[in-house]
Amino acid sequence: MDFEVFTILPEVFPAYLESSIMLRASEKGAIAVHLHNIRDFAHDRHHTTDDVPYGGGGGMIMKPEPVFEAVETVLSFTGSSPPPCPIVLLTPQGRTFTQALARELSTHPRIALICGRYEGVDERIRMNLATDEVSVGDYVLTGGELPALIVIDAVSRLLPGVLGDPNGAESDSHASGLLEHPHYTRPPSFRGRKVPEVLLSGDHSRISRWRREQSLLRTQDRRPDLLARVSLTEDECQFLSGPQPPTSM
Repeated sequence: MDFEVFTILPEVFPAYLESSIMLRASEKGAIAVHLHNIRDFAHDRHHTTDDVPYGGGGGMIMKPEPVFEAVETVLSFTGSSPPPCPIVLLTPQGRTFTQALARELSTHPRIALICGRYEGVDERIRMNLATDEVSVGDYVLTGGELPALIVIDAVSRLLPGVLGDPNGAESDSHASGLLEHPHYTRPPSFRGRKVPEVLLSGDHSRISRWRREQSLLRTQDRRPDLLARVSLTEDECQFLSGPQPPTSM
């Protein structure tokens, strides 16, 4: 999958993309991240990408000309033709980025990510260039670079060959609509705190049931709003409504 990233700060990306899972995914050819400096498409002497807002007010606004030229040049299309891939503007005003949205984006062989900056972007970028708007949460950052990395990471994990365990992403928190069950590793006892016996039993049926129950309990305890969106069996509903052991920490 190809990610086309449009930013005025391309230098912030390599440290993360050239590490760990992202690096291995790139080396395997599962993903390719192409960084495009919007300043390269500003033709004045100072490569200006921002200007004061019409009507007054604080902050600066990203100019439309270099952003349009950057995206249209890299994607090889013009305003009179449909874009060849989704063009996502990272903005607090977009739809909330969720696991479901990550899965939706992962179905495309190529996506473009526009990193906003300053006070915001010229509305014509939003209305006439972007095909989608995405927010990583109800808070404000200084730019779209961190959100772009979040999208790249979350989407990449869903692609074949990216994770060492081909089913690894399926058990992640939110992948099933629930929070993930607790995890333990060696040693079996640490400072008097023992690993639950069921995980040492070798009984995979019991382990699977325990993990599902722990996932349900943890979600009910920490994110009860998520349960309303998940289809539960009658046994699971009875389990949640009955007396519960302490939720694993």
